[in-house]
This record gives sequence, structure tokens and C-alpha cells, in this order.
Amino acid sequence: MANEKIDNISLIDTYKRIYPYIKPYLFTAAIGVLLTVPVGALDAVVAYFLKPFMDDVLVNKEENFTSYVPFIIIGFTLVQGIFIYLSAIVNGYVGNKVTLDLRRDLYNKLIYMDSAYFKENNSGNIIYRYYNDADLASSGLVNNLKLGLTRLFSSVSLIGVLLYNSWQLSIIAVGVLVVLFLPLRIVRKTIKKIMNKTYTESAAMLSLYNETSSGENVIKCYNLQKHMQDNFENGASQLFSLGMRLIRNTNWLSPTMHLVAACGVAIVIAFGGKLIINHTITSGEFVSFIASLIMLYTPLKSIGNNFIELQKSSVALSRIYEIFNYTPVEQAEKALNKPELKGISESIEFRNVSFSYNASRKILKNISLRVNKSQTVAFVGNSGGGKSTICSLIPRLYEWQEGDILIDGRSIRDYSISSLRENISYVFQDNFLFDDTIRNNITMGKSGATDEDIALAIKNACLEEFIAGLPEGLDTRIGERGTLLSGGQKQRIAIARAFIKNAPIVILDEATSALDNKSEKVVQEALDNLMKDRTVFVIAHRLTTIQNADQIVVINEGSIVEKGTHDELISHGGVYSSLYNTRLQNTEKDKAGTRQ
Repeated sequence: MANEKIDNISLIDTYKRIYPYIKPYLFTAAIGVLLTVPVGALDAVVAYFLKPFMDDVLVNKEENFTSYVPFIIIGFTLVQGIFIYLSAIVNGYVGNKVTLDLRRDLYNKLIYMDSAYFKENNSGNIIYRYYNDADLASSGLVNNLKLGLTRLFSSVSLIGVLLYNSWQLSIIAVGVLVVLFLPLRIVRKTIKKIMNKTYTESAAMLSLYNETSSGENVIKCYNLQKHMQDNFENGASQLFSLGMRLIRNTNWLSPTMHLVAACGVAIVIAFGGKLIINHTITSGEFVSFIASLIMLYTPLKSIGNNFIELQKSSVALSRIYEIFNYTPVEQAEKALNKPELKGISESIEFRNVSFSYNASRKILKNISLRVNKSQTVAFVGNSGGGKSTICSLIPRLYEWQEGDILIDGRSIRDYSISSLRENISYVFQDNFLFDDTIRNNITMGKSGATDEDIALAIKNACLEEFIAGLPEGLDTRIGERGTLLSGGQKQRIAIARAFIKNAPIVILDEATSALDNKSEKVVQEALDNLMKDRTVFVIAHRLTTIQNADQIVVINEGSIVEKGTHDELISHGGVYSSLYNTRLQNTEKDKAGTRQ
């Protein structure tokens, strides 16, 4: 979905797409449209009054005209200014409301997107498509609709003045007006093509800024400033090139339209002079006609800039509807009203499960495994073997292609995803904490948690001493991703979150591998509390922590090569035994080195 081609829709289709978002504010939008009528129509007042001024004052030398007409013009202009102000407020309200609704729907879509989607799209692409595109689409379309309607009513009123003064010259003027719009069709496809590439590069730049912020310690410690500067220069240069390409391919519109408009005025002057000499029109009618014509052509000569903005909005809206037209698994299944999972009574079973992220390589191959209720199964093996992937299939973060996963003999696909996940607590190696308080990060695992629930979770996660030492206690903010905490503290808050959820199934994905020995001891105690009387899946880095597991499953290259208890596998003398002895020796060497 990240690389889908942007469809080439017409302007009418673009507004059809945005209409459902304008519809709730149709009455307000209609007022905004009505306000553009006098804004545009009053443009013709000044041009109209030039006729009597020319004929009555300059030709017939009448004085009465000059005593009241200037005040009429000022009055009309004042009224027009008031309508311009009111129109800006009303249309601004509609535009901002449309933006808000688009962003709301996009965010609601984002939070249900499949896990694979986040692997395919970097953070910059997501920010740009789900935040910036909404503003580009709505503001561009609504603002240009207001501008277009204002110019439409202005054009209609000015054309009325043209026809009133001379229908012969009006034919020439309107004919030139048609020619003015022809260049727009030529650049339309070019604009969309360039803008699509510009959005892609802009998203990459946003991702670079995000990496710079998140990886600042790595950048400093590995002296990667030059590397990051080079990446920035490459991306910025690409954006610069695309910007210049857009200017080269579109900015000929303005001088072309100026030339066409000048030709129109020149033809009108040449032909109009003959009409005056022939007494077909008066001098006043001619001056009024020329003034109306210039007022009509002037905004149209700069329409190229508005057209570019309109095409940007059209592309942004197309990208938004790509997202809306994609249905994630979770949203698709909501409509099916599947039954809810009410805990586990007997077992969780993998039956010949195979999985791949793409068609090129299988990550898991014919995995078969049964874990009875309240048992603990530990997965071990070399990195990249598929241990984490097996565990991620249980809450259906990814969808397997072959075989099945069952709870109590029934496929987990038969249950609603939300109820399935409600029965699972997941503690990751690098747990994500929100830029919020400790209290809120813990209670996210259970809405409506009581003080007793929180206190019990804190006790079982071995957090009492740490929280008691904080001036603001549970209400201490921990920074983005928990940056103000140590690794062990973050893990224990994640464990407290899992505790308060009180789910019957627990998944521990190398929850202690990144910790030092002291932190690991405290965290392991918290994990032991969490594992009591639950069905547990453990991915273990340190094999000494899983000796008491009911089953140990050795995974290699996506396949199960051994399984059994610790004693059974050690006595067997196979892969696990070799792996255990090797890591045990390394641990002894580390201890000896520490003593020295």
C-alpha cells in the first residue's frame, strides 16, 4: 500500500470525494457560498459606474454625478469588505472542521492497521499521510472552492456589464476567456506526477528527523553527524530538484495567460475603437467595458498558482482515499460479530502453522505444539529463528498462511480479535511507554482500575520502593518512551501494566535480555509473580531462567528441532544441551572476569 499509484481523478470527482465531509456542515457551507455572491458581484459596481462618469461628466460636463457616485462606490466597497470578512470566517470554520474530521477518521484507521503495514511504512510516511494530507486536502479544496465561487460570481457580474455595454465586444472577450483555460489541461498530469514524488521525499525527510531525534545517542557515540548530514543533503536536494521541476513545468502558465489576456484586451481596443467611431457604442460604454474586462482577466491571469494548490489537494485526497479503501483485518472482522473469547479452559495448540512476511521466504515451517492451561513453554534458539514470530501470531499481530492456532480446540480466528487480545498480556524486550505518568502507563492495561488494583500490580512488579522515592510518586511523568527511567524500571512498569490486565495468557519476549545482572534479578522476581497460575510463553536469552519450564522448544530456521523439559533435553545431548553448555561456560567466564 505504501507504493500504490495515485489515481488521476477529475476536479469534479475530487469534490465528490470531499463532499461527505462537507455534508455535515452543509448549511454553514451554503452560507459561506451565499456570502461569496456579493463579494464577487460587487466587483462590477465600479466598472459599471465608469460608463455614466465618462458620458455624463467627461463628455456632457454634468456636475450632479460627481456629488453622489463616489459615495456609492465607497459604500459598495465597504459592504463588499464586510462580506469578505464574514466569508473568511464561515469558510475557515468549514475548512477546519473538514480537516478535523479527516484527521479523526485517518487516525481511527491508523490504530487498526495491520502490524505488517507498520513494517512497510516508515514513520515519516505515516505522519505525512495521516496528518499533513488531511490539511492539504481540506484547506486547499475548501479555500479554492471559496475563491473559485467568488471569481465565478465576479465573472458572471462582470460579463453582465460587458454584455450591457457591447455584445459585439463581449463575444471577443468570452472567446479569449475560453482560451485562457486551455493551458491548465496541459500541466494537470505533470503536476500530479511531480507532487506524488514530492510527498514521498517529504515523508522520507520527516522520517530522517524522527531518526535524528530518537537515535541522538547513537549518532553522537558513533560520530555519525557527517553520515546524517549526507542523508539530509540527499533528501533536501531531491526536494529542491522536484520543487524546481514543478516551477519549470508550471510557471509558464502565468506569462502565457498574461499574453493571452493582453491579446484579448488589444483586440477589444482595436475593434472597440471602430465601434466608437461608428457610434455603435459611446466612449463611456467602451471605458466601462475595458474596466470590466481588465477586472475579469486580472484574477484569471494568476489562476495557475491556485490550480497548482488545487492539484496538491487533489493528490492528497487521492492518497487519503487509498487509506480509506484499505480494510485492515481487525476492522473487516468487526462487521462479522464473532463470539468473544472467555478465557482458556484446556490448551493452546499450533497445528502445522507456516508463516511468511512475503512470498520469498518462509519464516515458520509446519510448527506443531500444544501448551496446556497454566503451563509455561519456553522458546530458545539462535537469533532470527522465528521465536518472536511464533509468539506474535497468538494475538494475531500477523496472519499465518497455513495450518491453524487453536484455543480449547477452536481456531482463534473464530473469536473477535479484541476479545482474543484481552486475554493476553505481552511484555516485550523493549516495551513502549507513553509520555505520561507512571499511573497512566500502568492503568492502560485496565480501564477503571481501582487504587487496590494499582497497589497490587505495583507490589507484584517490585515497584514499591522505586515509586515511594519519587517526589510525585505515581503521578511522575516519565518522558517520551520512558526516557527518564532506567531499563529495569521501564520493564517493571510494563510488567505492572501486564499484571493489572490480569490476562490468563502471558507472553514474555526476552523481557530481561537487555538488563544488567542486578536489574535482571529484580525484574525476574516480578516476572515470576506475573507467571503464577497463567499460561505462559517465554522467549529466553538466558537459559538459566527457564529450567523450570514445563516445555522447552528449540527453534532453528523456522522449525522445531527439539522439545521437552530441561532435564530431558540435557540428557538427550542434542541442540539444547550444546546451547546450554556453551552459554553456561560463557556465564562462568563472565563471572570469573568480574571477580578478577
